[in-house]
Amino acid sequence: MDIHTLSQLLMAPAGPDRAREIGQMGYMQWLAGLPGGARYEAEVLHALRVTADFIDSDPAVAEFCRLLRASLRGPLAPLELALPAPRRRGGAWQRRRAL
Repeated sequence: MDIHTLSQLLMAPAGPDRAREIGQMGYMQWLAGLPGGARYEAEVLHALRVTADFIDSDPAVAEFCRLLRASLRGPLAPLELALPAPRRRGGAWQRRRAL
């Protein structure tokens, strides 16, 4: 599990809809960062172990873990993943406020 992905999941306070978006983006980032020869199931189990302490306290992490578990269930089926809809989120003022 990439610590950068985990820190991004944990940094963003969010309501349920935004947490779902962040969790999905985190899953896509994690998936894209896997090495070419990685064993997917082993990587999923490792990511679930790393994030276990945050599932109950962070909705974005919970969504990320839900996707990980769903990806292992059979029969295989496409996951519902989407990029967030473009919208204004406060720009520089919001970034400064988050510090």
